[in-house]
Amino acid sequence: MIGSLRGRLAFKQAPQIVIECGGVGYEVETPMSTFLDLPEVGADLFLFTHLLVREDAQILYGFATNDDRSLFRTLLKVNRVGAKMALGVLSAMTANDFRRCVEYEDTGTLSKIPGVGRKTAERLIVEMRDRIDTTLPTAAGSTPVGGGASARSEAFDALLSLGYKPNEVNKLIGKLDTDNQSAEDIIRQALKQVAK
Repeated sequence: MIGSLRGRLAFKQAPQIVIECGGVGYEVETPMSTFLDLPEVGADLFLFTHLLVREDAQILYGFATNDDRSLFRTLLKVNRVGAKMALGVLSAMTANDFRRCVEYEDTGTLSKIPGVGRKTAERLIVEMRDRIDTTLPTAAGSTPVGGGASARSEAFDALLSLGYKPNEVNKLIGKLDTDNQSAEDIIRQALKQVAK
């Protein structure tokens, strides 16, 4: 198994890159979260990797962090989730974002990922609930959702603190268009639904 690569970035064209290590160029597929943080061609690079062996191919996947690689490996164990969908999840959110979606049963956010519908999002939550605590390290004291709390997650937390259960909050927020809205606006709209 190839666990990591350190070498020179020889080529990059989303989502594939080539890392030259000791005269050998390794083709590596990366999630967009890793690809967007890559240095310029010719620079030194280190990636955590996962080698996937199939009947018709051997594919090397590269990740900027060990958390991302751990999530990728765990997602591959979920029924009907392949490497393409796992890369899609990691391209759309960080490992901490995903953990938060599972903890709060946020099918709305997961189903916005290309290729993940409502039923797949529900299956991901059910199957990952027990695995997520043991496989993904938690960064103590880290800020939620990608380094800065999004309005949606702030509203979610606020409604939880008011005594609503995660599935109730998902129903309230899931119906709303939360893009470009403040947490206060999302909370106000959610509570208006309850008052009806």
